[in-house]
Amino acid sequence: MTEDIRDAVAAERRDQAELLAGLTEEQWDAPSLCEGWRVREVVAHTTLPFRSKGGRVLLEILKSGGRFNHASDRMARRDAATLSSNDLVSVLRANAEHPWTPPGGGPAGALSHDVIHGLDITVALGLDRRVPHERLRLVLDGMKPSNVKYFGADLEGKRLEATDLDWTFGEGRPVRGLAQDLLLVVCGRTLPPGRLESPGGR
Repeated sequence: MTEDIRDAVAAERRDQAELLAGLTEEQWDAPSLCEGWRVREVVAHTTLPFRSKGGRVLLEILKSGGRFNHASDRMARRDAATLSSNDLVSVLRANAEHPWTPPGGGPAGALSHDVIHGLDITVALGLDRRVPHERLRLVLDGMKPSNVKYFGADLEGKRLEATDLDWTFGEGRPVRGLAQDLLLVVCGRTLPPGRLESPGGR
């Protein structure tokens, strides 16, 4: 199973590298679904583990008083300002099989990290890229109430129902959409209008 997930991680990174290589500079500088980050900052963030040693990351976290998200934001902005779009694509492509995993997340955590941030880019840009269902299923199966709490998503009284996969999450008023869009809802992202169906709208 672990080997299957690592294969999925590598395939996802290769697919994203190919997509990113075809973006215009205007698209690289367009906003993503990550608040305050352009596409450029998102890719700088996802490729950080391939470019920086643990010592740099630890130092930046210490500078931020132990606040990882604060340090991550600063590093993404700094690297996005110094690395070209071609540099970032090259790093991603060359590290498709890199063994990095987030602390405590294992290979499944690495896949989630890549898939979610990839969607932060493609959904924001209005690109019709569908994450293969077998990869998406691996990510969705790992979603738990603790993820909702971490991302600060407001899902109280809502039942997420995928229209393209047999997957639901939560209880209450139905909110329907593509599984990958619902994944972004779990992660607290604000989607463009019209992507979800629910009695109250979103």
